[in-house]
Amino acid sequence: MSGLAPGLLLGAACAQTNAMQWQRGPDSIALLQDGKPVWQFNFAATLSKPYFHPVGLPGGSDLTWLSPRDHPHHFALFFSWKYLNHVNYWEEPAGVPEGATRWANVRIETRRDHSAVIALSLRYRPRIGTADVLTEERTVEISRPGAGGGYFMDWDMEFTAGGEEVVLDRTPPETAPDGNARGGYAGLSVRLAREWANPVVTATAPLGALANYRYGFAASAAEFSGIIDGGEAGVAFFDHPLNPRHPSRWYAIVDGSVPFWYLNASLLQLESYTLRAHEAFRLRYRVFVHPGRWNSSRLLEEHSIYSRQKQ
Repeated sequence: MSGLAPGLLLGAACAQTNAMQWQRGPDSIALLQDGKPVWQFNFAATLSKPYFHPVGLPGGSDLTWLSPRDHPHHFALFFSWKYLNHVNYWEEPAGVPEGATRWANVRIETRRDHSAVIALSLRYRPRIGTADVLTEERTVEISRPGAGGGYFMDWDMEFTAGGEEVVLDRTPPETAPDGNARGGYAGLSVRLAREWANPVVTATAPLGALANYRYGFAASAAEFSGIIDGGEAGVAFFDHPLNPRHPSRWYAIVDGSVPFWYLNASLLQLESYTLRAHEAFRLRYRVFVHPGRWNSSRLLEEHSIYSRQKQ
């Protein structure tokens, strides 16, 4: 806790807010602090997926990594299914995924307190095909940065199957001869910047064994934290208690040799999910970008707050 008096803390928060402004382009929206993006949402029609990048804390370095060489289809903070009816929407050989994700009707509300709401309609279909296999209505509510610079993004996504059954699937979590489990990822993901030092993954439940620098575990919340800009920071994901298969599975990678820092809310990690024709389901998550590191108790506390706020 800072030694500053509450009035001084309020003054610092107001000064930070006054230095912020919106920057809108034809296919992006960004919150700037002294001319540098705190966060930016990108939705150009030429992209294969909409995404947030950069994502950071006011006045600090970018915490996310856009299209690293090892995985160019990792779009910083983004959502993507892996397989829909055996068609790959995730990887992008030669820059083109097998399954197409398209969006329209992008609505953006920016507020004077520097909070925002972004809504858009998405559809998923094979590149060779004329019918949508899945549609989505997505809303992301972004809070104003607090006194310490932290803020959260509340993702709310409703998916509806097209005129036929759709199977949502992932790379099977195969076990290699060396015993290292791999695969099982799909959904909301963040690829963290290479500059992080001393990274740690924390959760509201035991992580279990680390295999090949990879974790697969179940918890109501998970966080990646480390040192960047000489200070500690974290990006926490919270699984809404009404989500299917709550508490969520998580897929995390902590590999300093690349470096490869990654966190995924992995609904499909252990098994596929099937929707009948025209059937719908809803996913909700909170992504909290904050200074400092949070332990399991703090994650539980913040998850309780999120659950009460978004019933």
